[in-house]
Amino acid sequence: MLCCLSLQNVGLGVIAGFALMLISHFVKRKSRPSLNGNHILITGGSLGIGRSFAIEAAKRGANITLVARNMNNLQAAATDVQKAVKGPDQKVACLSMDLSGNFEEIQKNIKSAEEENGPIFMLVNCAGTSLCGKLEDLKDDDIKYVTNLNVLGTILPTKAVITGMKERGEGKVIVVASQAALIGVYGFCGYSATKFAVRGFAEALRMEAKPYGVTVTLALPPDTDTPGFAEEQKHKPEECRLVSEEAGFSTPEVVATKMLDDALDGKFYSTVGLECALASYICAGFTPPFTALEAFLQFFSIGFLRLFAVYILDKMDRIVTDCKNKKEKLK
Repeated sequence: MLCCLSLQNVGLGVIAGFALMLISHFVKRKSRPSLNGNHILITGGSLGIGRSFAIEAAKRGANITLVARNMNNLQAAATDVQKAVKGPDQKVACLSMDLSGNFEEIQKNIKSAEEENGPIFMLVNCAGTSLCGKLEDLKDDDIKYVTNLNVLGTILPTKAVITGMKERGEGKVIVVASQAALIGVYGFCGYSATKFAVRGFAEALRMEAKPYGVTVTLALPPDTDTPGFAEEQKHKPEECRLVSEEAGFSTPEVVATKMLDDALDGKFYSTVGLECALASYICAGFTPPFTALEAFLQFFSIGFLRLFAVYILDKMDRIVTDCKNKKEKLK
């Protein structure tokens, strides 16, 4: 009987969460600002979500600066972005630099980009990489590299642009995390640590930036069909692969378009798919709701959604335990 009630509550939680998303989608919002002539700088812009974001923003009239390390990938991406521009006056530039290195150098390069394409209206922190494996199997140097790139590679570029945004009284910062910023799962000890870090950074930055008319959006994409994801699949432990299959999967084009729309709307969370949206409601905590109605619906549904979270967590734990037992039998 208790089991049936629990499953019933889980079902109600899912329905409540879906209703929350549906109603929020139709809530009247302010008109989105135009991107015509505005400058968008995208770190990690040569591949994956960053590249798709650049193409979508170019279609809407923005000037684009792509930032990455590999100049060959940058130039190839710039060619694709140039094909997508809305008008002949748009500019597309490339910038190769180490985002986790010397801050003065980062600041100098970004200032140079602003002199060429205008003040930065939107910064998209897409640069990052994954690290997959049991904690005891991870190399120290790999942990340090991922931490520097994912965390410092987000904080330092943001530090370089935030003063100018505040002075102009407008600007938008996107911090690309992942669902690993909401829940830590098997095989992602090193990676989740960096994504939880940038989630905390985004929450604190939002509070600092809000009085100046600058908005912050935390993107939480699901597994996405990118070169980085393909590489990650080669090294995933079985437990991690099976647990990850419980979540959604998307394309970089869908994720990028949703990120851009949510940032222009001024939303804090940007999610794709039902699973990620439900996770963001469960973990809402002190994050700002987009509307008063959304806050009310979060309050109404949180009990049901908590039961849903417990159900999913138990399912993941059982997957990990089953894998452990299977390995012990093989021994």
